[in-house]
Amino acid sequence: MYMFKPGDFKNKKGLVIGAGKSGIACANLLNEKGFSILLTEQQPKEKISERLKNLNQDIMAETGGHTDAVFSCAFAIKCPGLPHSNPLIKALEKHNIPIFSEIETALAFADRPFLIGITGTNGKTTTAMLLGNIMKKHAEASGLDAETAGNIGTPLSDAVRKIRPGSFITAELSSYQLEDSTFIRPEVSAVLNITPDHLEHHGSMEKYIEAKARIMLNQDSSCFCVLNLDDPICRKMAKMTKAKILWFSSLENAGVEKKADACIDGEFLKFRFNGHEYKINPPNLPGRHNMENAMAAGLMAFAAGANAGEIEHSFSVFKPVEHRIEPAGSVNGILFINDSKATNVDSTAVALKAMPAGKKVWLILGGRDKGAPYAPLVPLIREKVKGIFMIGEAAPIISKQLSSLCASYQRETVYEACREIIKLGSNGDIALFSPACSSFDQFKDYEDRGRKFKNFVKGLSNGQI
Repeated sequence: MYMFKPGDFKNKKGLVIGAGKSGIACANLLNEKGFSILLTEQQPKEKISERLKNLNQDIMAETGGHTDAVFSCAFAIKCPGLPHSNPLIKALEKHNIPIFSEIETALAFADRPFLIGITGTNGKTTTAMLLGNIMKKHAEASGLDAETAGNIGTPLSDAVRKIRPGSFITAELSSYQLEDSTFIRPEVSAVLNITPDHLEHHGSMEKYIEAKARIMLNQDSSCFCVLNLDDPICRKMAKMTKAKILWFSSLENAGVEKKADACIDGEFLKFRFNGHEYKINPPNLPGRHNMENAMAAGLMAFAAGANAGEIEHSFSVFKPVEHRIEPAGSVNGILFINDSKATNVDSTAVALKAMPAGKKVWLILGGRDKGAPYAPLVPLIREKVKGIFMIGEAAPIISKQLSSLCASYQRETVYEACREIIKLGSNGDIALFSPACSSFDQFKDYEDRGRKFKNFVKGLSNGQI
């Protein structure tokens, strides 16, 4: 990948590959900056017509495949998720057309932003939202702007339009985005944890870690990097950056606590920064994993210049993330929980850890398999799960690995699973929809999946379905 310098392509035509959120936003940004843009998309027009409504009218778009018009462009923007082995990418490389990432293209139009980058397998969205709220509070006092963007839903190409020079950007960055971002240099970065995910895309755990590590590779001694002391891969990654390391740990023992810059101290989170110690009330979020997210957000906020009062206030008013261990309603005394954002095995493990012990949980798993084993769920299922419903494309794969552990059922959809749980469950049970798989077999994305699940549960509870 190349570093995007807008001045190198003045009066030249650009190509944006992919009509997802970030592709549309990047095409619009480049168009508004004076570039002639061609947007190319593999999917047919009828499948993406709603997205295309957000595209500036004077941008040319081709759908249903790529024509030779792409080779008339002087540069190309590769949107995240498109593998480097893609035939179009290979063809552009053969024509010596430079290819840039959406993230770094967007940042090229930001005037001296203070960039805070967050990655990790799990917890990115909650941490980014916690930190984004803190930085908004801090920015108000500084007369600056603060935007939260990236993988969290608002593309960076949209966020950079809204900020003044020197303002704050909190960016949630996925491995897809980072693998294309050779030159990214956040003032503050964080890697929350690393467990197997997206192996079908990256090809190996080593390549996945390599992508995540890009968030810190260009940092220097003026920067900060926040890492999870309890994660063995994060400990190894500390050697890959010149940034000042800040550690957080949720393990309650003196040995770890002495090394950690943030830890759990009874009902409080304890932070050590710049020679001072602070005890701060955590946000009202369930599970130890959310205490880790809050510690990471707090350390990053301190490193970005926020104070303890701004952090504590933001924690006190924080509302939980949609689709992450989110109560969706009760039917016949059974609590349904929407954890659609759990698109990998480790994320589902985190959700199960937050559930009470005692075989009260009905677990709904499935969707599109991502290539990682389901074995890490075994001890938690033995401890907490009454029965498993396996749905979608991944159901046969999950069944082979988990069906011997407890009562298990294969169903086509989550809706069928919910109806069965109502028949089989008892008052006080929990139906946890935490798929451990992507949504793309039956839904647009995890948000679409989660909202439809919640609407279905609402219909059940109101007796309308």
